[in-house]
Amino acid sequence: MKFKFYEYEKCSTCKKARNWMDSRGINYERIPIREQTPTKKELLELLEGHQGKVKKLFNTSSKDYRDPKIKDSLPGLSQDDMIDLLTARGNLIKRPILIGKNIALQGFNPEEWGKLDLMESEICGECPKVVVGK
Repeated sequence: MKFKFYEYEKCSTCKKARNWMDSRGINYERIPIREQTPTKKELLELLEGHQGKVKKLFNTSSKDYRDPKIKDSLPGLSQDDMIDLLTARGNLIKRPILIGKNIALQGFNPEEWGKLDLMESEICGECPKVVVGK
């Protein structure tokens, strides 16, 4: 089973995560986050790792996020509306994201990712669910 790796090709953190996975032989499919956003289900799994703090899903340093029309509207949006906004505009989503069987990771932290046996997760049918957000 391949992991889904949502990334922006020019993102330096995404490049670090790719290099880290490549050096460990982890099998993944590269998905351009701007063209193909994570599903609502995947975003809700990530939200679980952030203890329901939906703002943690946002790439707060992006130009899109700093647009007053977006940033100023967020406090008035419901969680569902924010998830819809993220699925519509991939550049608003913090990256990279790694999704696999019972794995949902957002933001690259080599120490956190290194604690997981991603190779085992590729083949594990009954592994416990791991959701990590930075």
